[in-house]
Amino acid sequence: MFVIVLLGLATATAPPPLAGAWLQHVDQREAWHARQQGRILPLREIEGRVLPTMRGSQYLGFDFDGERGIYTLKFLRDGKVIWVEVDGRSGQILGRTGN
Repeated sequence: MFVIVLLGLATATAPPPLAGAWLQHVDQREAWHARQQGRILPLREIEGRVLPTMRGSQYLGFDFDGERGIYTLKFLRDGKVIWVEVDGRSGQILGRTGN
């Protein structure tokens, strides 16, 4: 009985396996709405500005902060994750972390 309770607790505290995919879907939907309202540049334009500056890196995707209008593009280079923050309104690179 004790083992069953422990297994129940372990699965109850584990994050849902699709949580990451769901959060990315929310980011994509939020970015789409902001783009439709003319508040930000299209993701493809943002990617077109940033990807050439990240040669030798694998592009992993993006997050979008709708409140601040900031795209965070994620890359992998030499086993390290690099985040590039971009102003969604102007397309200006605001900073990089993980270089």
